[in-house]
Amino acid sequence: MKDWTKSSRNRIILALGILLLIAAVLLNLCLGSAGITLPELYSAVFHRGEAGMAGNIFWLVRLPRTTAAVAAGAGLALSGAILQSVLANPLASPNIIGVNAGAGLGVTLFAALNGYLGAKLGTLVFSGLGYALCAFAGSLFAVLLVTTIAAKTGASKSTVILGGVALNSILNAVTESISVLDKDVAALNADFRVGGFSGVSFTRVIPGSILILAGFLIIMTLRNELDVMTLGDESARSVGLNVRRYRFFFIVIAALLAGASVSFAGLLGFVGLIIPHFIRRIAGNENRWLIPLSAVYGGAFVLFCDLGARMLFAPFELPVGIILALLGGPCFVMVLLKEKGGHRNG
Repeated sequence: MKDWTKSSRNRIILALGILLLIAAVLLNLCLGSAGITLPELYSAVFHRGEAGMAGNIFWLVRLPRTTAAVAAGAGLALSGAILQSVLANPLASPNIIGVNAGAGLGVTLFAALNGYLGAKLGTLVFSGLGYALCAFAGSLFAVLLVTTIAAKTGASKSTVILGGVALNSILNAVTESISVLDKDVAALNADFRVGGFSGVSFTRVIPGSILILAGFLIIMTLRNELDVMTLGDESARSVGLNVRRYRFFFIVIAALLAGASVSFAGLLGFVGLIIPHFIRRIAGNENRWLIPLSAVYGGAFVLFCDLGARMLFAPFELPVGIILALLGGPCFVMVLLKEKGGHRNG
């Protein structure tokens, strides 16, 4: 009876999250420097040729931006939820342990190579999929480096976080060095470092979004194994789970989700920390609920932050990464203090 009640509550939470996401999508599509009414929105969707300026704004600006915000929010929230479960560390999130910085380095190297080959051949030769794959490679490198060092040194939870912060600084320093040496990359990195969706196009969004969707579907099929992993290595081994193999696989999926998000959204911070914590508090740790709820509320959260970034100081626009940093910084401090308090009590 208790489990049925919990499941019913979580279904209501999921339904509310979906409604919140739909509302956020509609607001982002309609509101802006040039407003779009609901009849104009309907006309743009179903009668594009008759929609005029509203149709152009919808298809070329609002829809790519809204899609990017939903995909990035879902991808980063899912990545954070997986990392926290696999590393057994509530402070683990893509931007804190260097995963986002690794993805940023991958994108920067790719942009530099793309520019070099473009200058030689007279055209850019790589597409949005290339950015997504290089971001994935960079994020995977970062997370594997942190977890390998932690495993070999027997590092504590706090040491893993400190190691991730150090790696974050190193990778960002390398990225900045490339930007200084390449003016074209520097122009790209000006917005990329903060994170945002201004000027985003479907060419960049669609490949990353497909990878995020694939990561979500894969992790949903393995949610029971992820539940077992959260019980600890000994408990997982006692039921026959290959801990090393599954940990590596889940880390790869987390890196895929974070890298794909960073490839078109830039270095957005704290989504992977705030949303999984929020979901665990209201819905528990069971991954059949944690995973879909993180995706839905992560997308809605970033959409509302992006809406605020566009509307609060209109006609001026803030990068959404600034809004996320203002919200996420205090949240990180609160979680850190809570964890230290729990450690003292233990």
